[in-house]
Amino acid sequence: YSVFWNSIPILMLSLGKFRNVLLNQTSPVEAVIRNIASNVTVVIFQVHAQHSDVVISFDKVRVLLLLGCSETLLLPAGPEPSVFLCSASKSCLQVHNCSYLLCVLDPIPGGCNLEFDLEVDPNIYLDYTLVDIHIKFAPANLGYTRGANPPLCDSGTGQSSRWRLHYDVYQYFLPENDLSEMVLMSHIRKMSGVQSVKANGIKMLTLTADDKTSVYFSSLPGQGVIYNVIVWDPLWNTSAAYIPVHTYACSFSDLVDNCSSLSKLSTKVFFTAFAVLGLFICFFGHRFWKTDLFFMGFIVAAFVFFVFITRVTGLSYDVRLILTAVAGIIGGLLLVVSWWRFGSVLLSMFVIGLVLGFLFSSMLFFTPLGDYRVFRDDVVFWVTFTCVALMIPVLFVGCPRILNILASGIVGSYTVILAIACYVYTSLSYITLDLLRRVLNNYFSRAYTNVPFQKNDFIILSVWAMLALGGVTVQLRRERSEVPFPPHPYLTWKRERERRSTNVLDPSHHIPPLRERIHNKLLHIKELFQKDQPAGERTPLLL
Repeated sequence: YSVFWNSIPILMLSLGKFRNVLLNQTSPVEAVIRNIASNVTVVIFQVHAQHSDVVISFDKVRVLLLLGCSETLLLPAGPEPSVFLCSASKSCLQVHNCSYLLCVLDPIPGGCNLEFDLEVDPNIYLDYTLVDIHIKFAPANLGYTRGANPPLCDSGTGQSSRWRLHYDVYQYFLPENDLSEMVLMSHIRKMSGVQSVKANGIKMLTLTADDKTSVYFSSLPGQGVIYNVIVWDPLWNTSAAYIPVHTYACSFSDLVDNCSSLSKLSTKVFFTAFAVLGLFICFFGHRFWKTDLFFMGFIVAAFVFFVFITRVTGLSYDVRLILTAVAGIIGGLLLVVSWWRFGSVLLSMFVIGLVLGFLFSSMLFFTPLGDYRVFRDDVVFWVTFTCVALMIPVLFVGCPRILNILASGIVGSYTVILAIACYVYTSLSYITLDLLRRVLNNYFSRAYTNVPFQKNDFIILSVWAMLALGGVTVQLRRERSEVPFPPHPYLTWKRERERRSTNVLDPSHHIPPLRERIHNKLLHIKELFQKDQPAGERTPLLL
């Protein structure tokens, strides 16, 4: 269907069908649509490229001037609707284009645009950070016949104006761990028409004319996502789709931290070492009680310290991670020392139960329940989250050994999932990551936190379930005939010291106290740095 007219390729488009076109910077392509029916008011023409810019214009002169092409290629415009395309980069670019028609009663996407450059702008504009994705679009207008003036956008707010229109926002996830252009283009089709969007997309929310045409989503770096909006006229029951937009929430051109290598080396080292300890705790946590306490104390101290240092300082990520590891080690040691000195099972199990409750509450808000509008309020969210987290240690206050085995099995196995997420994308890492984002960012509460759940996630979820179930089962069978918890360490040490001081037959009775032994060692070291005394007459003393 492509012909050449005076050295400019003309692309004949079929309505509703996608075509691949190869563009370059030196020669534009004219796309032409013919045989338009009389009841058609608007033609929506869309072009998609994965991560490069495309210049599109109704004016051939503007395209040629922008690209520096030769002016000898200028031609008079034909009677058919046409646009001119050209690559904005020096290399050749493959794009995907399609056109759709809107009839008399169909609402016009972007017809009441007051913010963006185009007079009628059906585009969805997207910006992203590592935390959230922001999409915004221009309000739509009511449909009208060809050649007539469009309805006024500010004529009123009644049912006869554009204020009766509703906007449904849809989300669609690309296959995980796949950044190929072919996959993106094949899935863009599924989000490019009203019926296709409804059949394949996930409806996230509905906006009315009273709401801002702006929505926030949680960012998923490395995961492809497509967004689209369907505007619906409830009076005529007609709909129209905006132009879909996609993002990977990462850069394809950066040499470091690009879409292919998102996890930093420091992150991989930290969570891999953490997962090794967590895997040990999963199967042997209750048997090695002090190691279990160190592990749980490390989690609490590291989380609190990372939040604090991120909020009050501007240190780099690697420095913060190193300091977090140091703070976690100190916190783990403090919990072990508190157990050794006070021997309080209740205090230790409160900390351990709080960690398990924290994970359980994060899992609860990881479900669609977390996107309910009531939890946009930070007070409601944090009160509910804290109550759910405290419910776990309260429920198991009468059986602390069961609580410890459950916590070590579930939390320890989840550290393996966090380590896997450093190498392969999985949505399960966002169970805790979304909560950390909400703690660190004051405005993250406005973001919808829906994530994909695909083949990789089912496999990794099965691994997590098997590790947790295996760890809990092994510990329950091993510890069923053992004492629930070790005796009070400080009292045991104190009784042993008193026994040694009174029992002269005990060899340990003749061992000097610790303070005296340290003093003797220091004297011995001091003697190494003293000069030898000159030899003289020495008279031995007879005892």
